[in-house]
Amino acid sequence: MRISVSILGADFSKLGEEIKTINQSGSDWIHVDVMDGHFVPNITFGPGMVKSLRPCTQQPLDVHLMITQPQQYIRPFAEAGADWLSFHLEAEGNPAKTIAMIHSMGIKAGLAINPETPAETVFPYLSMADMVLIMSVNPGFGGQAFHVSVLDKVRVLHEKAPQIPIEIDGGINCKNIALAAHAGVDIFVAGSAIVGQPDYAAAVSALRNAAKTN
Repeated sequence: MRISVSILGADFSKLGEEIKTINQSGSDWIHVDVMDGHFVPNITFGPGMVKSLRPCTQQPLDVHLMITQPQQYIRPFAEAGADWLSFHLEAEGNPAKTIAMIHSMGIKAGLAINPETPAETVFPYLSMADMVLIMSVNPGFGGQAFHVSVLDKVRVLHEKAPQIPIEIDGGINCKNIALAAHAGVDIFVAGSAIVGQPDYAAAVSALRNAAKTN
């Protein structure tokens, strides 16, 4: 399993210190939520943020594009230092072309879907994508409650393509991470379960231990 720490709820007045703490937490990736105020009702980071983060960590930067026109921003985010770029199936543009454009920049491509989007819509692209990201909350804001119903999508996708890593994003904590793990999730985006906690390393360890429970 891999834990991707979302910085959406970080203290941006001391983001460098937050990244240093995340680096020392035993987590695997850093998750960067990019929102345009159109695809989702919030505005967050641009390529400049990714460029600033890149020299501060050796962890892969897991950039999640919650934007209407992802193809316009593939090159800027790739050149800024993203290791993974995930975009939404519900966004504009041909998904196969978007995946190819991401790969042409030498980085990994993830295909994301919202909670209400059927798992079957991803099937035509499973041979192209490097990962499927399933939203377990309505995208736009951190700190929301986990939608357990999305685990049915996880099971369907895991059965269809067990070789494709599945990432889940939204509301993950020690109470539900085992359910997600047993359904077939490989990568867990965790925000408030880690960021803002008194001890980030202890929070990461608690999530790993909870994921192993029956």
